[in-house]
Amino acid sequence: MPSYTIASGDSLWKISQDHGVPLDALTAANPQITNPDLIFPGQVLNIPEAQSAPQNRGIPEPAPSRDSASINAIPSPITANPTPAPPIPPRMPQMPQMPPPPMAHSPAPWNNGPSGTGFKTVAYFTNWGIYGRNYQPQDIPANYITHILYSFANIRPTGEVFLTDTYSDLEKHYPNDSWSEPGENAYGCIKQLYLLKKAHRHLKTLLSIGGWTYSSNFAAPASTACGRQTFARSAVHLLADLGFDGIDIDWEYPQNAEQAAHFVLLLEETRRELDRYSAQHLHGKRLLLTIAAPCGPSNYEKLRIADMDPFLDFWNLMCYDFAGSWDSTAGHMANVFPAPGGDGTTTTTTPFNADGAVNAYIRGGVHPSKIIFGMPLYGRAFENTDGPGRAFQGVGEGSWENGVWDYKDLPGEGREVVDGRLLASWCFDPVKRKMVSYDTPEVAGMKVEYIGGRGLGGAMWWELSGDHHVSHERSLVRITGEALGRMGGLDGSENTLVYPVSRFENLRRGFE
Repeated sequence: MPSYTIASGDSLWKISQDHGVPLDALTAANPQITNPDLIFPGQVLNIPEAQSAPQNRGIPEPAPSRDSASINAIPSPITANPTPAPPIPPRMPQMPQMPPPPMAHSPAPWNNGPSGTGFKTVAYFTNWGIYGRNYQPQDIPANYITHILYSFANIRPTGEVFLTDTYSDLEKHYPNDSWSEPGENAYGCIKQLYLLKKAHRHLKTLLSIGGWTYSSNFAAPASTACGRQTFARSAVHLLADLGFDGIDIDWEYPQNAEQAAHFVLLLEETRRELDRYSAQHLHGKRLLLTIAAPCGPSNYEKLRIADMDPFLDFWNLMCYDFAGSWDSTAGHMANVFPAPGGDGTTTTTTPFNADGAVNAYIRGGVHPSKIIFGMPLYGRAFENTDGPGRAFQGVGEGSWENGVWDYKDLPGEGREVVDGRLLASWCFDPVKRKMVSYDTPEVAGMKVEYIGGRGLGGAMWWELSGDHHVSHERSLVRITGEALGRMGGLDGSENTLVYPVSRFENLRRGFE
């Protein structure tokens, strides 16, 4: 099927007329265009065969809306690589709110094609969440999730990867767990995750290593060949023992060029060890390797992105924590686009933006389909402030730590505000002078449009315990999962259930 690259000033109506194709046929051939009013210069359309009789070109073209005209007037902000999907302009007008969810929710549609097809919905599950938060593996909304990142394992100075909470990971007995099975057996979250995989064959699990708390432990072992080899072998050994489908490395962050080079070598060694294990025990089935990727320029500019990319299955961009208690002014913590001031510079309301990071990784050689767009399931608070870009004093209390609120506890007092230019939202109480920055359902819908428009690989969340139950009308995981499912289906590639060398007898048997 021929293709056409959208130019400035184009509309779907104009393209259909120019190519002699009915508008409905053009729309049907391009399911990635979920909103015909939102197309962007640089996007590539499929053009179905023209009608035998040309359409009447004498019909006047309808005048574009102000919104679509403002989009089409903005040039592409980056130079595309030969393969990546085209970029979205650096600013967008107000986007339409997601339609209200139906009263009865059904699982998102799945794409059961080859591995890597369909959008990915990736979510962190923390092993400490089973305590005060009382968020158990059984609470994971598996109908809307394709990958779970089980967090976090730690690293010894030798490079050995080890579990951080053996009670949560392996020992806690859930209902129906036996107390009298002979031999060495796995219980806790590890067993429950495996049972979820059996019930939902699209659900892949990865052991996430590091995180903010343990990231200082990467540099030393990554600096030597012996340390890297110990890291890779011990990580894969845990994968084989515990029933994971891959490894996620969350190093926050390499501090200089030397550490960035060591990170590349660490990924290479881990990829080699994953492939070796798969060749021996899984008939070569692909095991996953991913990282948590920074969105701050001072961090991603140190990375050797092009050298890292061949070893990674996808990049989980942490498109959040752009503002917080460490700042001097209240701001947006998860905005997609920057806010240009009168001189065209970024204002203090949003010193960072996710779109800039996406562009940087694409320029660095990452195909857009390997970029997973991270979103928060929490909000960051600012007190004694007059709103975004204004000074604040203190962050107040939170759900579990000061200044941080679970999304399910929001909105607070005041009113919710959505900025369609930035793709950012917050609640603000002018009487108490309190602002909380977080994603609303409307902004989640806008971010889905952004993911689809940029050709990105899907969505990621930190972390699951912060969301509403999926039966709630404001559940961000469900809203996003359903929307991505409608847009192109979710990744339905099968997980792995066979772990023949696990030290745990019940896991080797598949918990039969």
